[in-house]
Amino acid sequence: MQFLHERPLLYPRTRQKINEFGLGNPQSKIKNPQFIDPVGYLDMLVLEQNARLILTDSGGMQKEAYFFGVPCITLRPETEWIETIEAGWNVVVGSDRSLIVQKTLTMQPPPQSGRQMFGNGHASELIVQRLENTIPIGRPAGSP
Repeated sequence: MQFLHERPLLYPRTRQKINEFGLGNPQSKIKNPQFIDPVGYLDMLVLEQNARLILTDSGGMQKEAYFFGVPCITLRPETEWIETIEAGWNVVVGSDRSLIVQKTLTMQPPPQSGRQMFGNGHASELIVQRLENTIPIGRPAGSP
């Protein structure tokens, strides 16, 4: 079986579970994994940004995957980020082994349709502008 996304990065606890469930043998369908030590948040963002696919049970990572334009497979029965599913960037598979394998083999980014469902990155500028226009901070009384 050939995975669409080669050379998965796996944490040590994942390695332990792979061995525990007998998936680390030469006949394993997981070929050539690269095991890494835990990393800090900023390093994790770099890994996410450069990934081709993310499998996670983390709600935050689901949304980060969307922001980076990386398809995501959610390994739990539900998600709080329904928008990412509706847009085709995320799929919830729970712990269904066959569905996890199927989606890992086939998951592709959806057709680009402008990924701005969470805004365009300029919200803080608009908030400051609105505040400056409505609250007379630092202005003498009576001045516009």
